[in-house]
Amino acid sequence: MSGHLTYPEAIVIGALQGITELFPVSSLGHSVILPALLGGRWAQDLSVSAPESPYLAFIVGLHVATAVALLAFFWRDWVRIISGFFTSLRYRRIRTTDERLAWMIIIATIPVGVTGLLLEHTFRTVLGRPIPAAIFLAVNGVILYCAERLRRRAAAERAPAPTMATVAGGSADAEGVVSDRRIAARTFKDTTLIGCAEILALLPGISRSGATMAAGLLRGLSHEDSARFSFLLATPVIFAAGALKLGDLFGPLGEGIHGQVLAGSVASGVCAYLAVRFLTRYFETRTLTPFAVYCLVAGLGSLGWLSLA
Repeated sequence: MSGHLTYPEAIVIGALQGITELFPVSSLGHSVILPALLGGRWAQDLSVSAPESPYLAFIVGLHVATAVALLAFFWRDWVRIISGFFTSLRYRRIRTTDERLAWMIIIATIPVGVTGLLLEHTFRTVLGRPIPAAIFLAVNGVILYCAERLRRRAAAERAPAPTMATVAGGSADAEGVVSDRRIAARTFKDTTLIGCAEILALLPGISRSGATMAAGLLRGLSHEDSARFSFLLATPVIFAAGALKLGDLFGPLGEGIHGQVLAGSVASGVCAYLAVRFLTRYFETRTLTPFAVYCLVAGLGSLGWLSLA
């Protein structure tokens, strides 16, 4: 089975996963579409929907590496949040920022967790093909664009919310604390609805971060707060998805590709860390619109190419 996944394939797809998992452009969509566009051995080796494909075990490793990168970037924040969770249990309260944020993340991950357990296999086998993925990638662009338009319309009717750049003006850690206060000031209904948006990411081509950021904007969060909550929300979900299928990596599907998994995971982890570092700054002053345009062009272009091929 080692011949079914080469090192160049592993490194390229690993890097792609690390970037596109956090950029609002769908990692699964790109992992399905790119091999089909390249054709030949890539299309054969890297098929998500193929039965008993080693590609599935490989993707597990990439997801774990991406989650590790998110933990590494936000480790100070997670120390506070986890501490807040245990403080909440100890004193039976949900009062402080960290306590509220901990429970917001827990509650917001339940809908996608349950839906993923019930429907992930069906979505992957039925829709994890290049043409449906291209269609959903274009739909992802429409979602991002509509969220921006609706937010702009709502913002015109109210004073703009303060941003990290204007409030904190200090270190990244201080900015994160200020952002967390704004997020924790929202209602549990708001953050749960944002979490529900992650369900859309079970469809190949719909971005997890894009869906949650769009939902955050529609619930009144700023771009930077939406991005931050999206990344915090994604960490346990990606970890859980990887851990749940870790047996595939060490079972028959992962036989003979452990070296490729390691190479791809390193590429994925490094690229994910650089991606989240870039995006946390990017969304302080910029919008989802460039990603919306990219997804529309890439999705429709891929759909046209694959339909004619």
